[in-house]
Amino acid sequence: MQPQKARLTHGPVGRHLVDMALPMLLGITTMMGQSFIDAWFLGRVGDRALAAYSFGFPILMIVTSVAIGLGAGTSSVVARAIGSEDHGRAKRLVTDSLILSFLITASVCVVGILTIEPLFRLLGAPDDMIPMIRSFMIILYSGVSFVVVGMVGMSSMRATGDTRLPSKLMIAGAILNVILDPIFIFGFGPVPAMGLNGAATAGLLARGTIFFGTLYLLLYKLDMVSFKKPNFPELRKSWVDILHVGLPAAGTNAIVPVGLAVITAMIARYGPEAVAGFGVASRIESLVLVLYYALSAVIGPFVGQNLSAGKEDRIQLSLRLCAGFCISSGLAVAIILALLSGFLPTLFSDSEAVVSVTRQFLWIAPISYGAYGIVMVVNAAFNGLGNPMPGVIISVTRIVVLYVPLAMLGMHYFGITGIFVAYAVANIVSGILGYYWAKTNAHRLCKLATSQSMG
Repeated sequence: MQPQKARLTHGPVGRHLVDMALPMLLGITTMMGQSFIDAWFLGRVGDRALAAYSFGFPILMIVTSVAIGLGAGTSSVVARAIGSEDHGRAKRLVTDSLILSFLITASVCVVGILTIEPLFRLLGAPDDMIPMIRSFMIILYSGVSFVVVGMVGMSSMRATGDTRLPSKLMIAGAILNVILDPIFIFGFGPVPAMGLNGAATAGLLARGTIFFGTLYLLLYKLDMVSFKKPNFPELRKSWVDILHVGLPAAGTNAIVPVGLAVITAMIARYGPEAVAGFGVASRIESLVLVLYYALSAVIGPFVGQNLSAGKEDRIQLSLRLCAGFCISSGLAVAIILALLSGFLPTLFSDSEAVVSVTRQFLWIAPISYGAYGIVMVVNAAFNGLGNPMPGVIISVTRIVVLYVPLAMLGMHYFGITGIFVAYAVANIVSGILGYYWAKTNAHRLCKLATSQSMG
């Protein structure tokens, strides 16, 4: 197998972004569609199952944030190693990142299982729903290692510039999940109906498939895993380099579900139906935001390779192209969701209370999706540049400084509608701040990299 080359440092910038983003768009869309179908199946089970699933969603996002953070750290250092034409270092970093991910996820599993009851009571879950939530979350936590290590492995693939392999893995896992969902949720043959627990079990099996597929491809297709035993200083250096980006990136992504958990607790004051409606809206939102998830997945490796090659003009152009796409597509998405706001909620629930909350969200929040897309892209760009702290500041500003305080104020005066307006305002302000900060940051870091290479 040939060493991985820095393929993103030459050729048309727009073509690279499109060629990388399209497979990711397809893969992420399939996985988000699977989550959409999950919610639809659980809506058939009942509003209580859907509400329990919605209570668990912020926690699942926090776990996923750990995976995204570790993946961002891995992708950043691996992309820069490849940009410097150092395949041996890239291979060592991928291997050490997988070891680190497994150790961290073991700790997350233990802590998560031990804190289920107090955590969900804090989130406002009714006492009679705690047993249902507990059994669901135990199964969910059991698959944490599959989720995190698999996502870190796929981030390593993207660092090489290859997004087709991770896309194929995501599509295979999502299809398997959709096939298994009705079997385990409603029962089939010898498999009993498991309801909410069935959805978690189907997800566990699908994530396991992605996990083993990722390891196989990294080892035999890309030659990015080493069985050579690392010495401790080498392992420590790899972990420090990965966590330099990974910890802030995990924190950046974890802020979102933490904020969502706070908002969920606020909405819980209006009853389980309101929480279920907000959960439905969150699923719809996740599905339409795949455009920006795909862009954020590819911009990090792109700027990482070009930073090591000292090509600032390519980085600046990539930021402009991404911002233009986010704004134009965001406006189109807002119009489409407003037109479909009377129909989409009814796919999940017959309850007028649930449908009403979802409809309100779809009229207000999507106005800001283009700006939110810019936030995702620039945060990923900061990670790719090896300077994640601006992304942390932007995310803290968006959630802690803007969203939660404005939501509390909006709820006081306008109820749930005020919460959704606060979300839109926080996205727009953060998007403007993030774009101009990213352009300035890229210029400074490229000048620094150039001076260091000349010195």
